[in-house]
Amino acid sequence: MNYPHPILAREGWPFIGLAALLSLVVTWLWGWTAALPAYVILVFVIQFFRDPPRAIPQQANAVLSPADGRIVKIEKVRDPYADRDALLISVFMNVFNVHSNRASVTGRVRAVHYFPGLFVNADLDKASSENERNAVIIDTNVDGQNQVVTLVQVAGLIARRILCYVHPGDALDKGQRYGFIRFGSRVDVYLPLSAMPCVAPGDVVSATSTVLATL
Repeated sequence: MNYPHPILAREGWPFIGLAALLSLVVTWLWGWTAALPAYVILVFVIQFFRDPPRAIPQQANAVLSPADGRIVKIEKVRDPYADRDALLISVFMNVFNVHSNRASVTGRVRAVHYFPGLFVNADLDKASSENERNAVIIDTNVDGQNQVVTLVQVAGLIARRILCYVHPGDALDKGQRYGFIRFGSRVDVYLPLSAMPCVAPGDVVSATSTVLATL
């Protein structure tokens, strides 16, 4: 489960290799000028699949951001995956954000649910219920009390692949890498109603290093 951060995500190695090969072939056949668009694509692919290590806040009751991006929603809703009323905090990722997903809390995976769906813009509210998504329900313990945190990876307009590497029964450490979404997407975080938000709509957050809320 533990993933040694090599700066570039392993999910991107085939794409980076293909873009680099294309750039070299076009350069060899037609020269640097003709190959410039191919090198622009290579730079984009490299920046998309960057996967830097992050400092992990040590606050015991902190809920960490599972993704880089912008807060687009904070509201009380029904968590359809854990069947409870919950506080929802949604993080929207554009194509320039790091797309490696990290565990928000330390705990044990209760369940993992995958749902096929559409690929509408992940910035829209309906993306949470209509797009392809993968929900991970985590049981965590805070001050001797069991709390439930649900992390939902949501595909976006460009995203066509959600990757999740955990299974029911797996133990997760706060800040641990557990999945990846390719090319623009969103992560919905469902928390107990008693959770206190530490961010507001419009805030820019970083995976692991930003505290979304406290339990």
